[in-house]
Amino acid sequence: MIDPRSHGALGRSIHNHQQELNTIPEIPKEKYILKCTSACAGCSDSLALRYVLKAAGPDTVLVVPACCTSVIQGTYPNTAFNVPVYNIAFASAAACASGMSNAFRAAGKKTNVIAYAGDGGTLDIGIQAMSGAFERGTDFLYICYDNEAYGNTGMQRSGGTPLGARTTTTPAGKTEGKKDIDAIIAAHDPPYQATACAAYPQDIFKKVKKALTFRGPTFIHILAPCPPGWRYSTEKSVEMGKLAVKSGMWVLYEREYGKLTIGAQSKAAMKKPIALEEYLAPQGRFKGIDTKTVEILRQRIAKNYAKLQAEEATP
Repeated sequence: MIDPRSHGALGRSIHNHQQELNTIPEIPKEKYILKCTSACAGCSDSLALRYVLKAAGPDTVLVVPACCTSVIQGTYPNTAFNVPVYNIAFASAAACASGMSNAFRAAGKKTNVIAYAGDGGTLDIGIQAMSGAFERGTDFLYICYDNEAYGNTGMQRSGGTPLGARTTTTPAGKTEGKKDIDAIIAAHDPPYQATACAAYPQDIFKKVKKALTFRGPTFIHILAPCPPGWRYSTEKSVEMGKLAVKSGMWVLYEREYGKLTIGAQSKAAMKKPIALEEYLAPQGRFKGIDTKTVEILRQRIAKNYAKLQAEEATP
């Protein structure tokens, strides 16, 4: 057999691609989200959840507070989800998941308990219950899918909305920065936490599989671009997620027992990021953003990169 590495740049490219394929776990064919969802066209929340559930498998219960996901299930008594779902009040997802996890463990069951909430129900309304669950050491996975606004009720500003973004309650652009929920979670010292993006479903799959191997509270923060809220064409959701990573506005990494590892996609972006404007320009929510605000965002990206690189280099 000819070694492709001996055939120049093309051969090396083929070899690297083969290595990459060998590291991708097989994605199960089973579907736990059916085709009859009420999701908007181009919804990356439903794309992310599709791979979350493929990784978790059928012995899983979702705890979903008020958010887009509580809508896309469909109209009662029908549902598009093929796992048990417990819909709960906006502030209570992690509290409900705590009781549910304790009940399953007391009964000797290993059922995966996953709280699946938006940024409004995580960074803002649900943060108290979430912090309490992490402090108590609850055995569950908390996933925040982040479309950077209150998408379920009309795209109002949330703690996850980035600086300069227009929402229905910040029509001239948000004047505050995005809340660093990942640093808040890290302060609770969970055994595992990660960031992900709906544009990289295989990365989501691997991180969810890994998170569910730990006992105790784990956390995954998924960027979920939203066509109607971010005001871009519906077919560009995957492209928009990749632009977020390539520009540095979203960094992929995981932190295991306090040790940070930056993802390959973000390491490549750190070496040669695309211009921030390539990410901002296609989104109507950033229409009219001034150069001063763009420069502030650029500086914050550089500062975040430097912080994460320094942490990764720490033994």
